[in-house]
Amino acid sequence: QVQVAESGGGLVQAGASLRLTCVPSGSVFDGRNLAWFRQVPGKEREGVSCISWTGTGTYYVDSVKGRFTISTDGAKTLYLQMNNLTPEDTAMYYCTTVRACTALGIGSTFGMWGQGTQVTVSS
Repeated sequence: QVQVAESGGGLVQAGASLRLTCVPSGSVFDGRNLAWFRQVPGKEREGVSCISWTGTGTYYVDSVKGRFTISTDGAKTLYLQMNNLTPEDTAMYYCTTVRACTALGIGSTFGMWGQGTQVTVSS
């Protein structure tokens, strides 16, 4: 049973922007830290950004700092604004809930994944 639905990906040129959206089903976001992960074929899924359940704390992996912004409108929708995209950002992007933003790895997730949304950045 898919509990989150990601959208907003696409094929863009380097330097462009995209806004990813994640809509949960039911109350799966309630009281949870929310995160975006991405995965390239053959590599482990990587934590990209996280926002605390209070909305007051955010975390970004070094490679996206200053370019990506995570936000939420409460327990309804999660966003990832991605600016100045580079080919290295090409990946399938997923949203999920995590135990802690300070330890943003696969081990911090609860195993809830949607279909993902593909982001492809051409040079």
